[in-house]
Amino acid sequence: MENYLNVNPDEFQKFKNSTDGTPVVMLNLLRYKTTVEETGETGKEAYANYLNAAQPYFKQVDAEIVFFGKPEHMLIGPADEALWDAIIVVKYASFSDFIAMAMAEGYPSHLRERALLDSRLIHCKPNKSWI
Repeated sequence: MENYLNVNPDEFQKFKNSTDGTPVVMLNLLRYKTTVEETGETGKEAYANYLNAAQPYFKQVDAEIVFFGKPEHMLIGPADEALWDAIIVVKYASFSDFIAMAMAEGYPSHLRERALLDSRLIHCKPNKSWI
C-alpha cells in the first residue's frame, strides 16, 4: 500500500494555475498511525497536537474549519472498503491565504506528518450554481 503525506508537484501546479481569487476549500482525508514511534502517543493524539499548534496559523489567514469528524457508515460504495479515520474540511479566503499559512515560518507540518499513516488533500472549488 502506498501512503501519501507530501504534495504532488504536478497537481500543485495545476491547483495554483486554477485559482481565481475565489475561496479555496480543502478536503483532508486522514488515516492515523497506530502509534507514533517518536512520542509513544497515538496518531489521533498526535494529530490533535498538530491542530493545536496550527491554530495560530489558521487564525492569521482567517481559515475556517468547516467540518471535522469521523466517517461512520458507507451508504454508497463498497461495504468492505475501510473508512478514513477522520475528515476535515477547511475553507480559506483565497489561494494566497492557503499558501501563506502553509509556508509560514514555524508552521508545524512536521507534526501532521508525524501523526499520519496516510492522507489525501483535495482542493474543492465551489460551484456557482447547482448545475
